[in-house]
Amino acid sequence: MTVRVRIAPSPTGNLHIGTARTAVFNWLFARHHGGKFILRIEDTDLERSRPEYTDNILEGLRWLGLNWDEGPFFQSQRLDFYKEAVEKLLDQGLAYRCYTTSEELEALREAQKARGEAPRYDNRHRNLTPEQRAAFEAEGRSSVIRFKIEDGREIVWNDLVRGKMSWRGSDLGGDMVIARASEEGSGQPLYNFVVVVDDIDMEITHVIRGEDHIANTAKQILLYEAMGAKIPEFSHTPLILNMEGRKLSKRDGVTSISDFQKMGFTSEGLVNYMTLLGWSPPDSTQEIFTLETAAKEFGFERVNKAGAKFDWDKLDWLNSQYIHKTPVDKLTDLLIPFWEAAGYKFDGGRVDAERLLVRDRPWLEQLVTLISQSLTRLVDGVAQSQLFFSDTVEFSEEGSTQLKQEGSAAVLEAIVTALENQPQLSEAAAQDIIKQVVKEQKVKKGLVMRSLRAALTGDVHGPDLIQSWLLLNQIGLDKPRLSRAITEAK
Repeated sequence: MTVRVRIAPSPTGNLHIGTARTAVFNWLFARHHGGKFILRIEDTDLERSRPEYTDNILEGLRWLGLNWDEGPFFQSQRLDFYKEAVEKLLDQGLAYRCYTTSEELEALREAQKARGEAPRYDNRHRNLTPEQRAAFEAEGRSSVIRFKIEDGREIVWNDLVRGKMSWRGSDLGGDMVIARASEEGSGQPLYNFVVVVDDIDMEITHVIRGEDHIANTAKQILLYEAMGAKIPEFSHTPLILNMEGRKLSKRDGVTSISDFQKMGFTSEGLVNYMTLLGWSPPDSTQEIFTLETAAKEFGFERVNKAGAKFDWDKLDWLNSQYIHKTPVDKLTDLLIPFWEAAGYKFDGGRVDAERLLVRDRPWLEQLVTLISQSLTRLVDGVAQSQLFFSDTVEFSEEGSTQLKQEGSAAVLEAIVTALENQPQLSEAAAQDIIKQVVKEQKVKKGLVMRSLRAALTGDVHGPDLIQSWLLLNQIGLDKPRLSRAITEAK
C-alpha cells in the first residue's frame, strides 16, 4: 500500500498556524513512508472563499518547505462530481429529501431545549410518500438532502493517536444534511459529504487532522460505508493551546503563517518548532532538525493526546539558532526586505560633498556579520542596524553623560586628528589610533573606547566597536559624528 495523505485548507482566511502544523504532520508521515502528500483546497464556501486567501495558503506552504506531490485540487471545480454522488445515495435509499422549514427546525430546537434535551433533528421526513413530497413541493418548499443515520448504530475506529474511539448513532444529531436546499435537483453539497467523496476519489489512506474534527469522523465513516469504500485510518492530533491552556486564537497575537513571516521568523525555525508542537523525537535531547531529518523519525506513537502549548520563548530560541547558522550571503538576502520596509537606503546611497556614500552589497554583508549573532528574529536587524543607515545618531542619557566626562572631548579631537592621515581605515589602523591617543592624552584605554563608542553610536552599549567604526568609516559617517560629539562634549 502506498501511503496517501492530504491537507485540505479552506481559503476563508490566511494559512493558520494550526492548519500549517497539521500540514507538517501529514508531510512528515508521507515522507516517512515514501508516500504522497496531496493538497486540496476546500473552497465550496463560495461566499467566504477568496483568491487572495488561496494565494496566501499556497505561498505559506511553499515558504515552509511543504512541497506537495499532487494538486492543488479545488472543490469548487468538482461540484458536478459531488452532485452525482448525492444522486446515487438518493437512488439507493440511503439519503432523502427533507422539506422541514427553518421555522419548524427552530421550534423543534426550542422544544428540546425546554425539555433539557440535546438539539437533534427528529428525522420527520425520512419516510415521506411520493404524495407527501409532491404536496410540500406544491407549497413551494425547497428541500435539503439528508443522509440516514441509525440511532442504534455504534461507530468504532482505532485512532492512531487516541486509540479505540466509539460513538453511537444517537449522539450524532439525527439524519445529517449533506446538500443544501435547492429548487430543483440537489443543492450545493456540504463539508462532511464532499470531504469523503474527495478522499475516496483521491485514494486517501490516512486522514491526519486536528482533534476538533473527531465529531465529524463517526459521520464520515458511515458515508464511507454507504459508498462502498475502504475506510482510511484516522489520526486526530492535539490542538495548539496558549500558555493558559486555551485554544490559540487571534487574541493571543498572530496566528497566521504570513504574520510569523512579518515578525521575522525563519521558515526553518518555525517549521522546526511546529514539528515539536505535539510530537517528540525518540531522542528527547534533540530539538533542532530539518523536515527531512524529522521525517525519518516521525510516527504517531510519539504524538501526544494532550494539547500542545505554544511557547514563544522556545520558538524565539529555535529561530535564533537558525539565524546564527545561516551563511552571511543568505542572511543578507533575508534581512534586505526588513530594511526596505523600514525605509533604509542602500545599493546606491547618496552623494556627499566630500565622498560617495555607498551602502553596497559587500558593505551590507559586513554589517550582517557584525549583528548576526545578536539576532533572535530577522526583524531585530532593523533596530540593530539603524545607526548604520542614519546620517546622525541621537545620544542616549548614558551616551551624553559619557561625552561630558573629563577628557572625553580631548580624546575625540585627537582621534579626528589621527584620522586625517588615514584615508581608508583598517582594523589595524583603528587599533593603532586608539593606542596612540591613550599614550598622547595619558588616559586609560576605557575612556577612549567609551567616548569613541558614544560618539559613533550615541550609546555606551552596542556591537563590536572597531567593526562598527570601520563600517561607518567606509560610508564617511565617522568623522561627522565625531565632530558633533565633540560639540556635545563641550
